[in-house]
Amino acid sequence: MNRTSSPKQLSRPPESPLQYVKGIGPKRAAVLPAFGIRTIEDLLTYFPFDYLDRSSILPISGLKKHLNTDKPVTVIGEVFRLEIRRARRTNRLMFFLTIKDRQDYLTCVWFEGVQWFKDAFEVGELLAVSAFPEVDKLGRVQFIHPEFDRLKGAMEEDEPDWGKMFNTGAIIPKYSSTAELTRVGLDSRGFRRIIRNALKTHLPRIGETLSRDILERHGLKGMALAIEQIHFPSDTVNLEAARRRLKFDELFFLQLMLAYRKRSLEGEGNGIAFSSKSVLARQLVESLPFTLTKAQRKVLREIAADMQSAKTMNRLLQGDVGSGKTIVALMAMLVAVESGYQVALMAPTEILAEQHYRTLTAHLKGLPVNVRLLVGGQRKKLREDVLEDIRSGRAHITVGTHAVIEEDVGFARLGLVVIDEQHRFGVMQRATLREKGYRPDVLVMTATPIPRTLALTLYGDLDVSVIDELPANRRPIKTAVRTESQKERVFQFVREEVKRGRQAYVVFPLIEESEKVDLKAATEEFQRLRTEVFPGFKIGLLHGRMKSDEKEAVMLKFQAGEIQILTATTVIEVGIDIPNATVMIIENAERFGLSQLHQLRGRVGRGADQSYCILIADYGWFDAHRKGKEVRELQVERRDAAVRLETMVETTDGFRIAEVDLQLRGPGEFFGTRQSGLPQFKIASLVTDRDLLALARTEAFTLVGNDPQLRDPAHVPIRRHFEEKYRGALGLGDVG
Repeated sequence: MNRTSSPKQLSRPPESPLQYVKGIGPKRAAVLPAFGIRTIEDLLTYFPFDYLDRSSILPISGLKKHLNTDKPVTVIGEVFRLEIRRARRTNRLMFFLTIKDRQDYLTCVWFEGVQWFKDAFEVGELLAVSAFPEVDKLGRVQFIHPEFDRLKGAMEEDEPDWGKMFNTGAIIPKYSSTAELTRVGLDSRGFRRIIRNALKTHLPRIGETLSRDILERHGLKGMALAIEQIHFPSDTVNLEAARRRLKFDELFFLQLMLAYRKRSLEGEGNGIAFSSKSVLARQLVESLPFTLTKAQRKVLREIAADMQSAKTMNRLLQGDVGSGKTIVALMAMLVAVESGYQVALMAPTEILAEQHYRTLTAHLKGLPVNVRLLVGGQRKKLREDVLEDIRSGRAHITVGTHAVIEEDVGFARLGLVVIDEQHRFGVMQRATLREKGYRPDVLVMTATPIPRTLALTLYGDLDVSVIDELPANRRPIKTAVRTESQKERVFQFVREEVKRGRQAYVVFPLIEESEKVDLKAATEEFQRLRTEVFPGFKIGLLHGRMKSDEKEAVMLKFQAGEIQILTATTVIEVGIDIPNATVMIIENAERFGLSQLHQLRGRVGRGADQSYCILIADYGWFDAHRKGKEVRELQVERRDAAVRLETMVETTDGFRIAEVDLQLRGPGEFFGTRQSGLPQFKIASLVTDRDLLALARTEAFTLVGNDPQLRDPAHVPIRRHFEEKYRGALGLGDVG
C-alpha cells in the first residue's frame, strides 16, 4: 500500500488512527504497537496464519472414521456444558468442555491450565476445535488438549454465523494472538472483527504498488482485492491468487532494492586493479601438502578476474565446513600484498581471529609477509606496536575482531577487506571497515551453505562463488544421537579413541540468556569428567570468558597433543582445525541450532581418519519421533529439536542442512536480515516461493536497467511505494 494523490491516504497514521477503527478503542490501540501494528495499514497486513475451510471440517458423528489420522481434524459446535472433575487415581483436576453440532456431542479434555479454561468459555458460544480424535474407556470419541478458535459469541449478532456459512463454503481466517492481546479481546475472533471493520472503511483507499503491465504479464490481482481476499476469501482459488499477489509484492521490492544496490556499486567509479600475477601465491601453492580441488581453482579464477579489474570486487565466497575457503582467501591476500596494498581480515570472535592468525602465519612461514593480530584482550604495549605497524604499512595482513574497525586503527594503504562468517556482522560494522581504505576490494566468506538461488537473492548486490567440493581424503563424519542413559557407553568409546592416539571434544551449550548458569555447569562438569570419568587422561577447558593468552595456550596444547580431551563451550564453533581430533561429543544437543550443530561437527573429520559426532539429547522422545510415535504430544520446540537432531543424523550435506534450517528458523533469523537492512517478509518465503522469486527478480532487475529513475508514468506506483518503504536501506547498499 502506498501514497496516492488522495489527501486521506491509508499510510498516514495521523489521519487514520487505529483507535477510530470500529472495535479498537484506546486500550487496544495502546497494546497493538508492541506487535508491530501501529497504523491501519499494519492492521490490514496482519495476515492470517491459517484458515478453516469447509473441506477440513467434519461432523462430530464422523470422527470415528478418522481415529488414525496423521493430522488434526476440526469440528464446529456450540458450547453445551462446562465441568471440572478430579481424577480418582491421581486426584488431579481436569477440565471438560462438551460441544454439540446438529447431530452429536463431543467432549474436550484439558489436564493443564484448568483454572484458566473454566472461565474461558460460555454456554452457547460457537467454537472450531481441532485435535487428533481419541477414544475414551467407554468407546466415546474425545479431544485431548485441542486447539480452539472462537467463531461467534453466545450473545453477539454482529458477526456472520460461521456455523451456517460452512454449508455454503465459507473460509474462516485464523490470526495469531498472545495472552496480552487476548486480555484486551484480540484473540483470533477479535482480530477478525476489527479487520472486517477496517476493510469496510479503508479498502477503497488502498493504492496500487505495481505497474499495470507487470500485473497483466503475471496475471496478478490488484492490491485492494488481494488484501480483501487474503482476509476473507470467497473461495480457495481467490485465496491462492491473493497470496500469490502479496508474495510477489514482497519479493519484487526486495529484488528492486538489491538491483539498486548492485547499480550503486557498479557506478562508484574505479577501484584497484591488482597485478595479474603473484610470485608469493605461486610459492604458497607449491608449499602446500595437498592439491587444490577443482572447486577451489575455479573460485580462485573468479576472484583473480575481479581483482585484476578496476571495478571494485564485492564477492561472497561460500563453502561448507572444511572446504578450504581460508586458503583461497589467503591467495587473494597475497595478490593484494604483492601489489603494495594491505589486507584486513575480520572475524567475529577472538578465538576465530587467533585461529586465522595461527593458520596464516603457519602457511606463510618463510615468505616475506608480516601478519599482525589485533584483538580486544591484548596488552597495551603489544596493541600500540600492532597499531603502529598498521599505520606505517609494515603490517601486510592484519587479522582481528571488531577491534579492527575501532577509530584509532588507521591503515596506510588498505586494498583488500576479507570478512569471515559475514552474517555475524551488522551492515554498519562492515561499512566502517571498508571505509578505512579507498574503495578496497571486498571478499566476504561464510561456512553457512546457502542454496545458490537463495544466495543470489539475498546477496543480489554481490557476485557469488561456491566451493562445493571437499578435499579428496576426507571421510564423511558418522553422526549418532544418544540419550543421557547411554552416556557411559559414549565415554567408553571416547576412551578407546584416545588410547588409539586420537583426540576428542566435549562441548557444552552456552546460551546468552543463561550464560552464567551454563558456564558454571560446564566448569563443574569439566571437573567431574577430569576426576571421575576420564582419570588418567589429559583434559583441558576452554570458554569465552578466558583471557586471550589463556585461550591461545590451551589451543596450542591441544594442537600439540598435550591435551587429549578438550571440554569447551561454543567458542570452538568455528575456526579450530585439529586434524587428529576424531570425536565430537555435544552435550544437551537439543539446545543448539542446526547450523551450530553442523559447524561444531565440522571441527572433526579434518584428517584422513574416520571421525564421529555424538549428540547427547536429554529427550527420551527422540526415538519415538523417529518411529512416528507420540508425535501429537510433541510441543513445537521439541518437535523442531527432534527435526534438527534427525537431520544431523541423516546428512552431512551442508546445503541440505541449510534448507532444513531455513525452514525451521525462517529467513529473518537464518540470514541475519535484522542486521542487513533487508525487509522482513510477512507472507513470502525464500524457501517455498522460489519460482515466484525468479519472476520478481527478473522484473526488478529489468526495470532498473530500463528505467532506473522510474520516470515512466506507468511506474509511478512503484516509485511511490519504493521511496516510502525501502529507499532508506539503499544507503548501506555497498556493504550488504
